[in-house]
Amino acid sequence: MWNYDSGDEEPASQSDKSELHSTLKSLASKLEDLSTCNDLIAKHGAALQRSLSELENLKLPAESGEKIKAVNERATLFRITSNAMINACRDFLELAESHSRKWQRALQYEREQRIRLEETIEQLAKQHNSLERACRGAPGLSSSATAVSSTSKGSLQPAKGEASDEDEETEYFDAMEDAPAFITVTADPKHHRRSGSNLSGASEGHPEDWNLEDNVFESANQTGDKESMCKDVLPKKRRRTRIPDKPNYSLNLWSIMKNCIGKELSKIPMPVNFNEPLSMLQRLTEDLEYHELLDKAVKCESSTEQMCFVAAFSVSSYSTTVHRTAKPFNPLLGETYELDRLDELGFRSLCEQVSHHPPAAAHHVYSKQGWTLWQEITIASKFRGKYLSIMPLGAIHLEFHSSGNHYIWRKVTSTVHNIIVGKLWIDQSGDIEIVNHKSKDKCQLKFTPYSYFSRDVPRKVTGVVTDADGKAHYVMSGTWDENMECSKIVQSSTSSEGKQKTVYQTLAPKVLWKKYPLPENAENMYFFSDLALTLNEPEERVAPTDSRLRPDQRLMENGKWDEANVEKQRLEEKQRAVRRRREAEAVEALEEGKDYEGYIPLWFERKVDPLTGELICVYKGGYWEAKEKQDWDLCPDIF
Repeated sequence: MWNYDSGDEEPASQSDKSELHSTLKSLASKLEDLSTCNDLIAKHGAALQRSLSELENLKLPAESGEKIKAVNERATLFRITSNAMINACRDFLELAESHSRKWQRALQYEREQRIRLEETIEQLAKQHNSLERACRGAPGLSSSATAVSSTSKGSLQPAKGEASDEDEETEYFDAMEDAPAFITVTADPKHHRRSGSNLSGASEGHPEDWNLEDNVFESANQTGDKESMCKDVLPKKRRRTRIPDKPNYSLNLWSIMKNCIGKELSKIPMPVNFNEPLSMLQRLTEDLEYHELLDKAVKCESSTEQMCFVAAFSVSSYSTTVHRTAKPFNPLLGETYELDRLDELGFRSLCEQVSHHPPAAAHHVYSKQGWTLWQEITIASKFRGKYLSIMPLGAIHLEFHSSGNHYIWRKVTSTVHNIIVGKLWIDQSGDIEIVNHKSKDKCQLKFTPYSYFSRDVPRKVTGVVTDADGKAHYVMSGTWDENMECSKIVQSSTSSEGKQKTVYQTLAPKVLWKKYPLPENAENMYFFSDLALTLNEPEERVAPTDSRLRPDQRLMENGKWDEANVEKQRLEEKQRAVRRRREAEAVEALEEGKDYEGYIPLWFERKVDPLTGELICVYKGGYWEAKEKQDWDLCPDIF
């Protein structure tokens, strides 16, 4: 199957037409500028020719007269050429205007065709589902004995007089690629009460449990949750709501990138012009922006319900990336970052850079709401000329204290398109499998890559939550940049015709997560969210290795990019000198037959994870105690 996920086109939007008109307007403006220049050239050219003619009339040596005549001819040719250039530019603009109308009509026709096709497919799916239900219901209309027999064999019997519970609100979800295809149909809860006559061997739920008043899923309005949480836990400190605007510096990208193709991104010396004033450790901490999802998950009595919130949390961490195409600072070895919001938001977070090549960061979060999260993430990145692939490696662990439910998942691949030419845009693609290692529940999430030829909603995410027996309980759907919804499955059936396809009948979806709006003037502040604006805010009593104290990053945030570039080179050279000294010590130890341990992280230690079998860095304790005592003697001098 063809895959166009690495195309250079930005996802289409309703603003295409206005952008086209804006481009044509800009071209017309440039043409006017060229015309003005042409008039000036003609004016000065005429004056030049007059001066040359006057020189010719003077009594000069024959050789000088010939030279003046030659100069006069060249001036005439120059004026003719400039006129031709202006005419060519005018022709180009007229051609662009005429073709733009044709392209607009073609795009409009394509959109209309797509809408008609989607409506036709939806109608066919409704009719197909109605026919299936009618076929299953037919034996039950003939005799009650047949109905009992059919029920015992696992066939669903609709209520008496019910031909179909379809209505105009029926929703359908496209089949997932590279996964068991499924269609979701929204059912009417009134038609799905459990009784002796409608039990089946298919995957079923309890519609009466899907109640907004009695369920953790009542937290559908994210903004309301944030406000109520703020009322419960009042912040002790007023956080900043803006940073200095990003300077408008130009840079020749190709002059830097042409020698970088195929190289590891972390080994390329980059000026701060490509960065945002946050380190990778701070970006990792930014995943906690929607930590309330985990606070809600603590309250879930059902492990499958809890899985829905964990899945929504795993998707929410990508919402901040949609406009954030700038690169975070690579942390120095031994650099740390703490975010202590224990009194304000109920959690505290610590990150440490535990390896430089390959770059790896260890992260540990404790919440007094009843959960702990930890991970070690190694970033593998490759520049492919037209796009940049960023592959986070490593497992994310989440454990709930009261239930002991232990979830593990991994991140998907991020791709930055149009590195050399065009507007930068970012996409997320791949699969996430979240596993609860206690209950064996699973959630398979599919991040659909953007394709110019796809009819899917851009940035689409779909998935199914299943229990240890493989029985489906919930359908997840949404986009990684906006929201995630969850629909409770009340019945499932499998079509054996052609490609295997599962039809899930669900109750109305509930919104689990919705992205917070960006702050005012975000486009001039690197598109930072409210949380991101506070991450680099200066704080007292932090470790001397904290990212907030990194001088090049602070200079960049303050708009002093030239000074930041100089400071960045100094810090990197200092780190290289430390590495060379460590390598020399290793060689010396080898010659003397001694063991050399190499770099040892300060707050984390390497252990074999019992569930994944991987060697990972886990928090060994001591940081918060050292902060309380202000005892930072063990911290290296990295800045």
